[in-house]
Amino acid sequence: MNIFSINEIVNFAIEIEKNGEKFYRSAAAKAEDEKTKSLFTMLADEEVEHMKTFKNLLGKVEKYESPASFNDEYYMYLKAYVDGKIFSNLPQIKSTADALQYAINAESDSILYYFEMKNFVLEDEKKVINSIIEEERRHFVKLTQLAKKYKGV
Repeated sequence: MNIFSINEIVNFAIEIEKNGEKFYRSAAAKAEDEKTKSLFTMLADEEVEHMKTFKNLLGKVEKYESPASFNDEYYMYLKAYVDGKIFSNLPQIKSTADALQYAINAESDSILYYFEMKNFVLEDEKKVINSIIEEERRHFVKLTQLAKKYKGV
């Protein structure tokens, strides 16, 4: 059984944020109206800030030895989740409604990943992750509210 390191888990989070920024910049460029373009641009900027936060966290956890052992199966679960679910395989954006729905799903998935990630960090770092989870929730709410406009709700 191979044990994986916490820095790998944090690197996954950095990858999520990098892919999220790429998606939001692309969506902003194709947005149908200024309000949506502005939201996507703001979300891209926030993903950059999240990336910086996780890079800072990476420096702290590199020396941390987790008291728990996690096997290859759990590692592969987390990696597959990131690779297959969260801002990966970016779709062709055909409409603002499609972009919003994709973003809503990705934000929801990232929240779930960050909850799992909290199992691997020290108590102080959990506060940092909790703050990112709260920001991701705000993203989810903003996106959902805007999506209603495109669904005619």
